[in-house]
Amino acid sequence: MKLYGSPLSPFVRKVRIVLAEKKIECETEWVDVMAPDTPINQRNPLGKVPALMLDDETALFDSRVIVEFLDNVSPFSRLIPDENRERIAVRRWEALTDGVIDAGILIRYESLRVKKEQSDAWVERQKGKVERGLAAMSAELGERPWCHGNGYTLADIAFGCCLGWLDFRKPAGIEWRGKYPNLVKHFDKLMERPSFQDTVPR
Repeated sequence: MKLYGSPLSPFVRKVRIVLAEKKIECETEWVDVMAPDTPINQRNPLGKVPALMLDDETALFDSRVIVEFLDNVSPFSRLIPDENRERIAVRRWEALTDGVIDAGILIRYESLRVKKEQSDAWVERQKGKVERGLAAMSAELGERPWCHGNGYTLADIAFGCCLGWLDFRKPAGIEWRGKYPNLVKHFDKLMERPSFQDTVPR
């Protein structure tokens, strides 16, 4: 298998962490999605990372599809529960955290436009999504040691990638650490794991 991605993408980071936790060897190629001749367009018609090429040349894209595939490749260290409601609860966490990242990315892209073309109303709308998402994450986590259930799952990986990206990019100056101590506590615990330490965006 071969992973195409960017070291700064939180979605690629999610896949890399799953690969590390599952002890799956995978070649990685960094690509520039903005380059006119980027190879990602041949792997994913949407031109986004991550994309995972399988041994039979099948291309998988969207991090949620890729991590589900990887979790089923090996029974080692299962990250997505088998039971339906448990599985859906973990994937719900992933959808929430991915949505927060999506809104943050839209804020970042807006900030890169020519100043006179930027929309404050658009930024505020996306910022509202991030703020509501963070509040929901805080309420859902409470004081529990894990995002879902009694142990480490894909929910925790998605959570860590989301907050790590917000820390790294700080879209629209969003600062979550001062508002949500329970998120800080869980995030800092996750950052002690080797799989997170090895994938810190720089």
